[in-house]
Amino acid sequence: MIELLQEYWRAFLYTDGQNITGLAMTLWLLSASIFIGFIVSIPLSIARVSPNVLIRWPVQFYTYLFRGTPLYIQLLICYTGIYSLASVREQPLLDSFFRDAMNCTILAFALNTCAYTTEIFAGAIRSMAHGEVEAAKAYGLTGWKLYAYVIMPSALRRSLPYYSNEVILMLHSTTVAFTATIPDVLKVARDANSATFLTFQSFGIAALIYLTVTFALVGLFRLAERRWLAFLGPTH
Repeated sequence: MIELLQEYWRAFLYTDGQNITGLAMTLWLLSASIFIGFIVSIPLSIARVSPNVLIRWPVQFYTYLFRGTPLYIQLLICYTGIYSLASVREQPLLDSFFRDAMNCTILAFALNTCAYTTEIFAGAIRSMAHGEVEAAKAYGLTGWKLYAYVIMPSALRRSLPYYSNEVILMLHSTTVAFTATIPDVLKVARDANSATFLTFQSFGIAALIYLTVTFALVGLFRLAERRWLAFLGPTH
């Protein structure tokens, strides 16, 4: 174990000497995909609860598609499937984008987490108290102002416990990134195992890294819940 750590601790944490690897790469994949998924999911969640079927159904189909298929398959389609199309390779911008493993991986992760996040936020919007919305309308808030100042802030706060689960699940889902040759924590563990045959130690270190990051994320979300969901607690 000590010899393994002496040789691979840098690769497990941040670099193999040339490229970003290990924990640093995993956190980058998580942060980029979660950020993109969060930003895109806000307007999609509003569209998801729209009474207009022409607006609601495309979003509903998208969330059904990405929640109904494994992330692993989605990554394979983004990484190898799309680039196999001649129409993609003939377009310089698309060719450049889909030749890059990092772009394909973040795209697949972002689309996947966006689908789940959209449903989480849409559920929070539906569960809002009718009186809260009516009170906002009585103050003259309608249209985008109603969503910007009342509905979405309330929905985002109420979604925190559910969204924290999605972030943690996304962290664990980054383990499929090795399929696209991305040197995340699991890829480093696999390489260490192949070189040393110390299977338990190699994957045990990876498990401890994921466990530590998960514990940190849980703590951060608990702090956020205590701050922004305090109004839901008991009053004295």
